Amino acid sequence: MDDKSLLVKKADRIGWVVINRPERLNTINRATLAELRDAFRDMDRDPEVGVVIVTGAGDKAFMAGVDINEFPGLDAQTGMAYAAEGQALSLAIESFRKPVIAALNGAAVGAGTELALACHIRIAAGHVRMGLPEVKLGLIPGFGGTQRLARLVGRGRALELILSGRMIDAAEALSWGLINRVVAAADLEAASAGLAREIAANAPRSLEYAIQAVVGGLDRSLPEGLALEAEYFGRVCSTEDHREGARAFLEKRRPNFIGR
Repeated sequence: MDDKSLLVKKADRIGWVVINRPERLNTINRATLAELRDAFRDMDRDPEVGVVIVTGAGDKAFMAGVDINEFPGLDAQTGMAYAAEGQALSLAIESFRKPVIAALNGAAVGAGTELALACHIRIAAGHVRMGLPEVKLGLIPGFGGTQRLARLVGRGRALELILSGRMIDAAEALSWGLINRVVAAADLEAASAGLAREIAANAPRSLEYAIQAVVGGLDRSLPEGLALEAEYFGRVCSTEDHREGARAFLEKRRPNFIGR
């Protein structure tokens, strides 16, 4: 697929989703939200895709938030509906059964940070800046930022960032645990693809159930989370890939996983 605001490609079991509005710093609108939903639906159905990488076109912005042209005229009802659209996308990414890596190639502002937070892993170029500056526009984060940021970095830091509206650089984001690693801008694509290939070499059902156990257990008590983990552990024990993995280990060879 190659259209105005999104580029999608695949190679080496990696699906690339590129927000392609560099002239507008990769800001998104309702059309882009719909394209992103369609892209992830197609990636989910594609057996040749094992890991998805989301990034932005150019080197200035991963996503500089929602296109401001979308805001005029919003009221309580339409604003709530718009937030629900963005939340549905971020929830679909967070619960996606294949690993999703955000390759942050530039500024992640507002919805850009919220989209990155929904991804399972975040790798950033050194010049990246992140933040949720919605209060400076008389708004609050609406695509999941108030919830995921607090869960990731704690209530105090989340409130500091949201209430001040300030941006933080990649080094500070790394120290907060907001991103997984920082690399040179020239190395971002290779680093992201390298990690994606490393992950994609593993058993697809194991990746799926590991994601579901981690994401599904976050809002549960420890005993409930452990029960969920045991359930998914039992499921993978019954897969062909588990039996193949055990045989390959004993035979000192690479496993040939088939996703069953």
